[in-house]
Amino acid sequence: MSSQLEQARNGDQHAFDVLVSPYRAELQVHCYRMLGSLQDAEDVVQETLLAAWTGLAGFEGRSSVRTWLHRIATNRCLNHRRSAQRRPQPGPPPPGAPAPTRLGEVPWLQPFPDSLLEGLPDGRPGPEARYESREAMTLAFVTAMQQLPPRQRATLILRDVLGYPAKETAEMLDISVVAANNALRRARATLRQAGPPAGRAASRPSKEEESLLERFVDAFEAFDVDAMVSLMSDDVWLRMPPAPFEYHGRETARRFLEAAAGRRGQEEVRLVATRANTQPAWGDYRRDPTSGVLRLHAIEVVAVVDGLLSELTRFDADAARRFGLPAVLEPAVRAPAGGP
Repeated sequence: MSSQLEQARNGDQHAFDVLVSPYRAELQVHCYRMLGSLQDAEDVVQETLLAAWTGLAGFEGRSSVRTWLHRIATNRCLNHRRSAQRRPQPGPPPPGAPAPTRLGEVPWLQPFPDSLLEGLPDGRPGPEARYESREAMTLAFVTAMQQLPPRQRATLILRDVLGYPAKETAEMLDISVVAANNALRRARATLRQAGPPAGRAASRPSKEEESLLERFVDAFEAFDVDAMVSLMSDDVWLRMPPAPFEYHGRETARRFLEAAAGRRGQEEVRLVATRANTQPAWGDYRRDPTSGVLRLHAIEVVAVVDGLLSELTRFDADAARRFGLPAVLEPAVRAPAGGP
């Protein structure tokens, strides 16, 4: 038994913090994969650590501290989703927009700032894992997880993402090994039917992708619809959680963007680069007509496949505040008419 564990059992809060601190970031990522919401993940991590502190006497050391914490967190996530109430749905699509291709099933989805992934190991955390740590953080992957039944989701994440063996996974979920294997088989089959996830995780874009992203920023800030659409794949998706409306295909995207351009008018927009879910992202700033400053309005996240944008997802200002971006920017200084 480690000295920190023994001291923590004797009521030493500092020793407990030292004991669990190496796992905080990993627990937050795990809960986010389970729940799809950064806010919910943060709440469940706090519940997990409180449960671990109050339950130290029952920890017999038959598993590692990491496994023990993942077991608590996983079951807290399962209980959280079962008890969470459906969030209110927004009204109709924006005026002038085409009919949505479909209604998304994950309105609670939130982006995860890459800054919170610092310290998360690259590669696969266990020999049985099928996904690399960062690959399992893309928006497509996290969205796919939310569409699995909770027990299947937990089993797949524990086995294929975290690399726990079948017996240990079954013990963590309080089910039989047979039940765990069946849940995993069904989850994998569902993901295969859904097809490969859009986009890929990358710590740094290629030169070709950098050029693509620069052209996207220029087109977005000018709201040049033709230029934006030219950078998109034929099967591009436009999404905007928590609004459920999703638009599929270049022509549908064009019609939506043309409607948005009409509503936007001559509004000044500036994009500030960040990263979310291991993908390129930007803080979207819009001019405040009262003060003249540019206020953080949204987070725009894209996925790139084969040199084209395959997804564009907009998250509202509430999600944007978690990215450490400034709340306001000064407007650009424009040269006087007739100047150089």
